[in-house]
Amino acid sequence: MVAAQDIEAALRAALAPSELEVRDDSHLHAGHAGAREGRHFSVRVASARFNGLSRVARHRLVYDALRTLRGIHALAIDARAPGDS
Repeated sequence: MVAAQDIEAALRAALAPSELEVRDDSHLHAGHAGAREGRHFSVRVASARFNGLSRVARHRLVYDALRTLRGIHALAIDARAPGDS
């Protein structure tokens, strides 16, 4: 099963973030049907790779970085370029 450290390592390698926080929120979803299919995570990431990109394009970069990881059921993403508020 994937862990927050796996997500953090993949995002660091792909995006060279200036800020990165990965939280495992699985405990908040215990008991609902999807909880058996994988874990729930929240990601807050700032990277120069996001400069000039739309929100959708930023999320695609995050998903691309995590494509080889299995066991993620839900992923909440806050992807910003440095200096975004």
